[in-house]
Amino acid sequence: MTKTGQNIVPHLWYDKEAKEAAEFYASIFPESRITDVTPLDDTPSGDSHLVSFELWGQKFLSINAGPIFKFNPTVSFMVNFDPKKDKDASEKINKVWNKLSEGGTVLMPLDKYPFSDKYGWIQDKYGLSWQLILTNPEDEERPTIMPSLMFVGDQYNKAEEAINYYLSVFNNAKKGSIASYPQGMEPDKEGSIMFSDFIIENQMLAAMDSAGNHPFSFSEAISLTVYCDTQEEIDNYWNKLSAVPESEQCGWLKDKYGMSWQIVPREKEAMMNNGTPEQVARVTQATLKMKKLDLEELQKAYRG
Repeated sequence: MTKTGQNIVPHLWYDKEAKEAAEFYASIFPESRITDVTPLDDTPSGDSHLVSFELWGQKFLSINAGPIFKFNPTVSFMVNFDPKKDKDASEKINKVWNKLSEGGTVLMPLDKYPFSDKYGWIQDKYGLSWQLILTNPEDEERPTIMPSLMFVGDQYNKAEEAINYYLSVFNNAKKGSIASYPQGMEPDKEGSIMFSDFIIENQMLAAMDSAGNHPFSFSEAISLTVYCDTQEEIDNYWNKLSAVPESEQCGWLKDKYGMSWQIVPREKEAMMNNGTPEQVARVTQATLKMKKLDLEELQKAYRG
């Protein structure tokens, strides 16, 4: 089976607003839509929904699964408005900012900064963080939306180490640009990462260090789903990434930096999207009994 599409997909955990939030985002970003809504019955959080959606070419997954985890700015989404590709980029960034601001909280005002003529960081009304940036036309092309990881607290100053680690774990991986903090940017140490981007599984991500006094760290509220074609691939990623045995459940794991990943057979997505309610229920119940996912067992559950 050849790999197609996006192999790493951000997964957002909501209490019960997954569909409402997806509709809100799809109304804000160009070329965006909800692609699937699957009811999940009898989960540990009660009846919930799995929502798949696309924003401006970037796929997302979200779930209603109770108020256990809350979004925080350690994982945000960087939105690149490129004047090279769109002459109205500057107007578009204002429009998107204004809509995301409704009921939200400004973390860095939309303004001119040394690194961009227009940039801002906002937490929307659901708590999800977005960094909007007017891309420098001289820079290399970036995806319109990309996940950005911020290393804080105990993980501070580990962004570069983490990037090198992810590059060693994943296929189709490549180092990108890197900008370090200069002197005089206290509390950030000179040489720690102010901004960096990298590619794993053909998906570009950003990473940075922040020494500020942040009362949060990576959590299961935002995880990265990695789609695999074979059990061998699942085993490989699981063995390399999983560092917190007590966090292993239902295909979820935590790496040594506290970041959550889901290692999932691509076939499972097809089962969940195309199966009858009975098949979806059987696959869900089988998943709940597993730590690392077993493709053969999931196929058996699907076939009944």
